Amino acid sequence: MRVLHIPEGGLPMINLCRSLRLQGIDATACHFYANRYQFESDICLNLQDIPKHKRLEKIQNFFKKAIEDYDVFHFHFGGTFFPDKRDLETLHKAGKKMVVHHRGSDARILSVAKEKNPYVRVKNEWTEERIRENLTKLSSYVDHAIALDYEIETYVKDYYKHTHVIPHIIDIHKLKPNYPTIKQNPLVVHAPTKRNLKGTEFVLDAVQKLKNEGMSFEFKLIEGLNHAETMKLLTEADLVIDQLRIGAAGYLTTEAMALGKPVICYIREDLVSKYPEEFPVVNANPANIADVLKDLLHTPAQWKALGVQGRAYVKKYHSATNVIHQYIDVYKKL
Repeated sequence: MRVLHIPEGGLPMINLCRSLRLQGIDATACHFYANRYQFESDICLNLQDIPKHKRLEKIQNFFKKAIEDYDVFHFHFGGTFFPDKRDLETLHKAGKKMVVHHRGSDARILSVAKEKNPYVRVKNEWTEERIRENLTKLSSYVDHAIALDYEIETYVKDYYKHTHVIPHIIDIHKLKPNYPTIKQNPLVVHAPTKRNLKGTEFVLDAVQKLKNEGMSFEFKLIEGLNHAETMKLLTEADLVIDQLRIGAAGYLTTEAMALGKPVICYIREDLVSKYPEEFPVVNANPANIADVLKDLLHTPAQWKALGVQGRAYVKKYHSATNVIHQYIDVYKKL
């Protein structure tokens, strides 16, 4: 089975392809554009280096070759070869198997999200009209969709015949735990990809409030770094604050737990029960982040225990050994 993953997906897509290859699946991770985190996919078209009027031609040439080379097309973040999705009909007529993998902004419909989450924000470019149109086109030719988590499933389940909730894969062997120890000046970090989406303003306000109250801790805002640099700072951290608006655990949450860190993240109330019982994330939202962070800073004896629980959680629910068969099962159903 030869599977092509496009057009973007970062480290989660790369880890997935590596794990599939270990199971005998000939999987290729292809990015259309290079990314600022310096993730190295198997193929990169590097469209950013080509004049805009020539990019379509390069995609068309790649598409023609891909039809010959691959059996299964695994689309990430709601994208395919072409913005208008005209490739779906061609692939369908060619008898190719397809699956769509929704991961976040490509599926998060604001009006639906607001019914359960007053804090949510979305990327401006992903309007409701665009998302609904995209989902309609994709589901016209694709029967199976993979949702990153139950928050994403909320938006896509009514479009596809079959929706599978499968967690992303973490290469836990590359992330060595560095559990926090009790200290007078612990390091708290927050690493947003987009401040508005992650609720960074509330994190900064909470940090300032606690420092004004005389609490002793160091804070670092991680921005503009590549993945290796970000991981280095996360490894040094004692506590990690992830996203406070979306309402579900992000990829950074999983990486931080793999590193043995206690993590604060907002989990939507109606989704809490969807997570396994041993899910160790400390739940906080924009309204109570200052109090939650204060309580965690005041209870250093539980930091290592949370870190150990987080590491064990990632190993059980996000390692390739325990997850990859779920992806392969979907391929067999296409």
